[in-house]
Amino acid sequence: MAKIRMVTPLVEMDGDEMTRVIWQWIKELLIEPYVDLKTEYYDLGLENRDKTEDQVTIDSALATKKYGVAVKCATITPNAARVEEYNLKKMWKSPNGTIRAILDGTVFREPILVKGITPFVRSWKKPISIARHAYGDVYKNVEMSIKGKGKAELVFTDEAGNETRSTIHEFDGDGVIMGMHNTRKSIESFARACFNYAIDKKQDLWFATKDTISKIYDHTFKDIFNEIYEAEYKEKFNELGIEYFYTLIDDAVARVVRSEGGFVWACKNYDGDVMSDMVASAFGSLAMMTSVLVSPEGYYEYEAAHGTVQRHYYKHLKGQETSTNSVATIFAWTGALRKRGELDNIPELSRFADKLEEACRSTIEGGVITGDLAALSELENKKIVNSRDFLLEIKKKLDEIL
Repeated sequence: MAKIRMVTPLVEMDGDEMTRVIWQWIKELLIEPYVDLKTEYYDLGLENRDKTEDQVTIDSALATKKYGVAVKCATITPNAARVEEYNLKKMWKSPNGTIRAILDGTVFREPILVKGITPFVRSWKKPISIARHAYGDVYKNVEMSIKGKGKAELVFTDEAGNETRSTIHEFDGDGVIMGMHNTRKSIESFARACFNYAIDKKQDLWFATKDTISKIYDHTFKDIFNEIYEAEYKEKFNELGIEYFYTLIDDAVARVVRSEGGFVWACKNYDGDVMSDMVASAFGSLAMMTSVLVSPEGYYEYEAAHGTVQRHYYKHLKGQETSTNSVATIFAWTGALRKRGELDNIPELSRFADKLEEACRSTIEGGVITGDLAALSELENKKIVNSRDFLLEIKKKLDEIL
């Protein structure tokens, strides 16, 4: 069959370790034989981020603003051990945090459900979508190590030069301090994205934070959500028979594990990071979780919700076989290709994305699985395959479907 032609390129953000290896295999086996793939390539591997002083990360985000749709491989956020391992110039910030700060928006994460894998939470019958605010908080923090006695203050200087001060703490010895921020504009766009997503899915929307402790910072999030809901969305929610409600984050966790699922759970940036991993693991595997950043200007960045699979990468370097689950990374590609097809009016590109996802599900439901799914699958006849053979099995299913 003739390859599907693309008009506008995707922004392709390559990554690190085992996911970088799988990234190339996915393109080679599952995309390039069927699609005349057009991408604008950015190497976000840790070595290149270090070489370019992280400018490549900024450039990739700006390219996403230009072209509208990006697909991103998992990347390393370096800690002290990584700085030593890679001989880095400095401990670079999270590339995801940098990209999200430039694009703003909300990250929507949802588990990929397949027959034969039952969630660990017995009551969960339907997917839970995590809506994660993608700007500010700890991901744009400023930190300082304190040595000795002294006073730490928050200071705001307005345009006229007037200062507002608040004491953080009077230290009598060593310690640490951290400053965080957010903007009303970003919180408003987060709220509207969540309300619109809930309307599209016709599902209840929960929003949870800790306003009882954070009486200004978190309370501002709560107030903005409520103002926008009452002014813009309450009537539509009532028409659809869906509900919006606010609850404390600790109460939300307790309610979530007793629910049957089937709702959108909106979280602040760090809360969403943690809760999406919890939801993914409880539904089965971090490698079975879709993730897309949607900005208020209409930019889309698709990625897997998991990390770079470091342990498998070291085995791979030694020539040992791995059995790495590539489904979430494949779904990052299918999400980007589908959206590109929608925006460029190429329905065959969107249909191809649908069929590739169908091939993934069919492969797992047919009993051909990776190691992480072996203990989860309830199928009697299971065949555990290595990382590349799993992709080859998906390719067989795809060819049958096409």
